[in-house]
Amino acid sequence: MKKVLVAGGAGYIGSHTVKELRRAGFKPVVFDNLSSGHRDAAGGAELIEGDLRDPDLIGRLLKEGGFSAVLHFASLIQVGESFVDPRKYYEHNLRTSLNLLGAALDAGVRVFIFSSSAAVYGLPRETPIREDHPLDPVNPYGRTKAMIEQVLRDYDRAYGLKHVSLRYFNAAGADPDGELGERHHPETHLIPNVLRAAAGDGSILGVFGTDFPTADGTAVRDYIHVTDLASAHVLALRRLLDGGSSEVINLGTNRGYSVREVIAAAEKATGRRVPREDRPRREGDPPILLASKEKAERVLGWRLRFSDLGTILETAWAWHLKESGERKRPGGGEAGR
Repeated sequence: MKKVLVAGGAGYIGSHTVKELRRAGFKPVVFDNLSSGHRDAAGGAELIEGDLRDPDLIGRLLKEGGFSAVLHFASLIQVGESFVDPRKYYEHNLRTSLNLLGAALDAGVRVFIFSSSAAVYGLPRETPIREDHPLDPVNPYGRTKAMIEQVLRDYDRAYGLKHVSLRYFNAAGADPDGELGERHHPETHLIPNVLRAAAGDGSILGVFGTDFPTADGTAVRDYIHVTDLASAHVLALRRLLDGGSSEVINLGTNRGYSVREVIAAAEKATGRRVPREDRPRREGDPPILLASKEKAERVLGWRLRFSDLGTILETAWAWHLKESGERKRPGGGEAGR
């Protein structure tokens, strides 16, 4: 059983990947400072509480742990905050990644999976976006991801560090078994905010931009179920452990939904109205973001299982009801006796 270190494995995507790793026969060890992750999200995996800004700690762990690979999810992720406080993002995201990469090299670990982002592309020149699309990030968050990808290319050339950078589009949904879900504070993602508004918690959903050049005037995004996202990490890991070359790979569905389409689907799934108000566009928001998934399918043998919008909303709504203590099914019926 191969042992792998999962930095940030108590967070949203990291915890779902830990579950998929265990299911695939790996032994994941979670390393997390729990600043935004949750102790219980590690499930049955070993959890080591620590901070990647401490190079000595992560260095000792990797040297003594007998790890075959590292998966790196730990980063700050709020695009808006990165505009307001870019220093925080450059210092945190770059420093933690360099510390982790340096510790991996010193420990002789040469397999690395990196949690990247579609934010590296900036405003798309064409859609769906392929991996050879020029990189032109328009916010500090996206720039940190692009910079780390460049470091990985340099480390591969110089030190033989094999890696896969997985560029996420819009991760959404929750574990179909109901064990894991999205718990960001504050929450900035559309689908959980739509569901919070539908649940009647007093929040009003802001629709940022109604004058985009799209069919209904609202922005179109490519939503991918978090479990499908997690499964791609397992496939990428296996590929590298089997001697595969370094790659950058999009993770998306090549199918987009507008904000208004998501709201309508959520109202159907929950049986509740979503209170909302129209607001101005946010800086740097492209009208449409769609991923080409051809490379992920060809190189990884990846197949989508849960990424239709209905399943995304049903699993996210079930998780929301569980977390909020409501005893109702996604469609509004009773959950059981």
